[in-house]
Amino acid sequence: MATQSGTRTLACSLKKCIQDPLDEHMARVEVVTFQANREERTNMEVAWVDGRAAVFHDICWKAVVDSCKMDNPFSMCPLEKDMVAEARKTAEYFDSADRLRREARRVGAMLKTAQYAMAFTGAGISTSAGIGDFRGKNGKWTEMDRAKIRGVGCHSDSPAITYEALRPTYTHEAICKLVQLGYLKHVISQNTDGLHRLSGIPVEQLSELHGNAFIEKCEKCMTRYERKSAVRRTRRETVAPKICIHCHLDHRTGRKCERKGCDGYLMNIIINFGDSLELHVLRSAEEHARACDLMLCLGSSMRVTPACHLVEMGPEPTRLVLCNRQPTPMDKLCYQVTDTGRAPIGSRVFGDCDLLMKELMKCLLADEERHEWEAELPGRLKEYAQQREAPTTE
Repeated sequence: MATQSGTRTLACSLKKCIQDPLDEHMARVEVVTFQANREERTNMEVAWVDGRAAVFHDICWKAVVDSCKMDNPFSMCPLEKDMVAEARKTAEYFDSADRLRREARRVGAMLKTAQYAMAFTGAGISTSAGIGDFRGKNGKWTEMDRAKIRGVGCHSDSPAITYEALRPTYTHEAICKLVQLGYLKHVISQNTDGLHRLSGIPVEQLSELHGNAFIEKCEKCMTRYERKSAVRRTRRETVAPKICIHCHLDHRTGRKCERKGCDGYLMNIIINFGDSLELHVLRSAEEHARACDLMLCLGSSMRVTPACHLVEMGPEPTRLVLCNRQPTPMDKLCYQVTDTGRAPIGSRVFGDCDLLMKELMKCLLADEERHEWEAELPGRLKEYAQQREAPTTE
């Protein structure tokens, strides 16, 4: 529900909550767990929405977790304790709007003084574009794990969306603008959706570690082709599959190389589990990472190797800015302090990347320049549409 000021109000799911009414500008925690039926939920301490989802004041969530461990300040039934334990694995945290603005100002100051700042991006920056993440509270792998716990099938209520329909988010646009202005020297991405390329980041300033769904290359001469539609397997009856010995999948797309004198088959460049990163892509990313004195990490769980280790390759002490909704193994780097100072040399923000980037752009662009740039964003959708087309079904 929204108030007259436009603020979305939320109801804390703790039945015994005594805090002020919760709204979207306050620090909060959102969780999803496996589903309990109505009868099982009768005497539970949490008002689970649809039997599995909940939102809390941060202090109320702490009380729930403490009670799960020690039956204090209240007792919970064994099933609800299991639900809380499962919810903790993927709980999503949101800083207050005030703290987010303060950190954005700090990050803006860091970017203004950095010599070689970079961005490192993960699936979380594309969720507002309509593509799901993997380890979020509703992530693909998260739901599969929950299905195993309850012994039920896994399904998603989210509508399917094609790569061709995806468009850059505010975060993509802001990163591209910061590259153009010289604040960011290079972008390393774990995403395969092609949105950084679509937003306009030059190829030489982008390392797509896990590939790009719109690019295919020749098995024989390695010539690359960037397409307007995601490269998929076509003409199955004429091209024999070639199963990869690493990921056990077929990378062939069904097309042949267009280079004169070459008859090699084309293959996608997506890095699946078991595949090694393309060496030239990894080496380029490492070269830039070694020069980086400020790494802006957005929407990544920071758990996928070797990608996540790139953020630590720059000169020490590592200055790391990290924004996502869940704790990561790299959080401690954000809170490092120097021998002479008390304030952290990095920044840790919990919440939506789009919100942080909107506040950051306010710090880096004059109001008139920012308003003009933001007014241009809707018009860019027409440009993006010209670079995408529906996939063929041949």
